[in-house]
Amino acid sequence: MSCYLTQLDDEPTRFPHPKHALDEPNGLLAIGGDLSPPRLLAAYHNGIFPWNEPHQALLWWSPDPRGVIVPSRLHVGRSLKKFLRRHSFDISINRAFNQVIAACAAPRPTASGTWISDEMIAAYQALHRQGHAHSIEVWQDGQLQAGLYGIAVGRLFCGESMFSRIDNGAKVAMWALCRHFECHAGPSLTARCKTASWLPWASKSGPVASFWRRWRHCDSNHCVKDAGKRGPSTYD
Repeated sequence: MSCYLTQLDDEPTRFPHPKHALDEPNGLLAIGGDLSPPRLLAAYHNGIFPWNEPHQALLWWSPDPRGVIVPSRLHVGRSLKKFLRRHSFDISINRAFNQVIAACAAPRPTASGTWISDEMIAAYQALHRQGHAHSIEVWQDGQLQAGLYGIAVGRLFCGESMFSRIDNGAKVAMWALCRHFECHAGPSLTARCKTASWLPWASKSGPVASFWRRWRHCDSNHCVKDAGKRGPSTYD
C-alpha cells in the first residue's frame, strides 16, 4: 500500500495500480481528473471507481476487501420467495435508466446527502448511451417502484446504487439482475464497497489480490444482453 495520493493528469487512461491505494481511508487511490467516458471506462477496467461528496475534489477508489456477489450462489430466502409469489412485478432492462439514476440520487430520510451529483448523473448517462451503463427496473401497476444501475465490464457488473419505493423492491431488483446474469453467463457482480445496501447480497469478500485475478479473468465478454430494446417482462 502507498502512503501518498496520486494526482491524475490529462491522460484519461492513466491510473496508478490499485496496489498503491491508501490504507486509511481504505482504498483511496487518486485525486483529480474528470468524469469523461474514456477515463471512467479506464477506471472500471482497472477495478477503480469515482466516489466523493459534492463539495469534495474528484476522488478515485479501489478498497480492500471488495464484496463480490456470485449470481449462482444467491440465496433467495423463503420470505422473498413468498413475496414474489404474492406480488406481480414487471422487470425491464434499460427501459428507464434516467429515471433510475435520478431516483438513486434523490435525498433519503436515512442519509444526510448523496454522492450522486448532477455531474455524476451526466457522466453515467453518457456511458449508458454508449452501451456501458445499464439499469434494472421493477414496475408495479405501471409505476417504477425500484431499480439499480451499474457498469458492465466484460463479464462483470459493477453495481453503483439502488433505490426502492416499496418493501422488498431492492431485493426484487437484485434477484432479477442475478437471474439475468445466470441466463447470460455473467459470473459475478461487484459493489463499490461493502455498503449497507449491498452487503446483504455479498456472497464472498476477499483481498484485492484475489479480486484482481477475478476481475482480469472476467474482463472479456459483455454480460448484458438485449439491453435497451425490451419492454417490461414478468419474472415468475
